[in-house]
Amino acid sequence: MHIIRDGPDQAAAVLILAHGAGADSNSEFMEWFAQSLAGPELTGGLAVCRFDFPYMITRRSTGTKRPPDRAAVLIETWHAAINWVRRSPTPPHRLFIGGKSMGGRIASLVAEDEKVDGIVCLGYPFHPPGKPDKLRTEHLEDLNIPMLVCQGERDVFGHRTESASWQLPRSIQFSWLTDGDHSFKPRKKSGLTEADNRTTARQAIIKFIAKVQR
Repeated sequence: MHIIRDGPDQAAAVLILAHGAGADSNSEFMEWFAQSLAGPELTGGLAVCRFDFPYMITRRSTGTKRPPDRAAVLIETWHAAINWVRRSPTPPHRLFIGGKSMGGRIASLVAEDEKVDGIVCLGYPFHPPGKPDKLRTEHLEDLNIPMLVCQGERDVFGHRTESASWQLPRSIQFSWLTDGDHSFKPRKKSGLTEADNRTTARQAIIKFIAKVQR
């Protein structure tokens, strides 16, 4: 399995991030978060690992656009990535998993089986766009693992004004990104930039991991 790793070789904590449905682990969004989070800022250091789901590997090698793999394949790939990190020469003391949109959602499906320390989601797809009644939250209702969701306030996959109606456990916390869309980009009238919201999300993730590590 091909894993891209940023950060110290012997980091005390590792965060594995999976890409969303439309762009791979080398996308500018994924690369920015991996490289900005990795480093010595947290006690013991933090390394960030990225991987691609099979359909994305095929897409890159053939140049042909493909839809995401079936859920069973996505889940199996997540288990393989976690196993790879845990079997590395320097396994982490704390393991966090998550990702962009679909990647974070599938991470939340395997988290309890894998007994990870926490989950980090970068824009969670709570429901399909325009279908707020088709919630994808049933598996989250009994979640006991700490989970951070960095979510744009106007994300079409679940925006802030809807969130009060979601039946979610106290283990899930939000970092709401001002006027952000699914990729955290705000409108010009907000007075903020995409970089501002990314930085806010990064700070929230560092704080979240530090708190869980205590």
